[in-house]
Amino acid sequence: MKNTWARFGGVVGIVYCIAGFVLIFLGWNGTATYDRVEAQIPYVVSGGIAGLALVVVGAALMVAQSLRRDRVELRGSIDDLRAAVDRLGAAGGTVGVGAGAGAAGGPAASGPVASDDGIVLAGPSSYHRPACRVIQGQLDIVAMPRAEAAASERTPCRVCTPDGPNLTVAS
Repeated sequence: MKNTWARFGGVVGIVYCIAGFVLIFLGWNGTATYDRVEAQIPYVVSGGIAGLALVVVGAALMVAQSLRRDRVELRGSIDDLRAAVDRLGAAGGTVGVGAGAGAAGGPAASGPVASDDGIVLAGPSSYHRPACRVIQGQLDIVAMPRAEAAASERTPCRVCTPDGPNLTVAS
């Protein structure tokens, strides 16, 4: 029942705006029939101010309805996107470079990849150690030997320095 009433927010807003414009017109019409200011004031107050208030409330209702509709649409899109990512992750189609080397998914996950065996993860313009935080979550990463990555004119990452000494940190 709540959903049914929520859909009428925009319609009620339009009705309020129309009623407000009618009141403003009636106030103007009543004001125009008298020459004395004392006789015009009741029409200005009852028609003009009340009509303006109805127009403002109607516009606010229409904006609220629009925001509500956009929020529902965005929530649906996010749910669809989340489901697609979950399906893709379950199928093993991502290059999920996690915190450690050889994270699940994609070319980097063909086996445990140690950073001292000459295998690096190469992006379009640079190459990295498998545990580099710069490439986490990127989908266009390819595992290749370090010499091939350097020969392909890719630059070594300045964060993980894949050409530098292999420093392992005990967990």
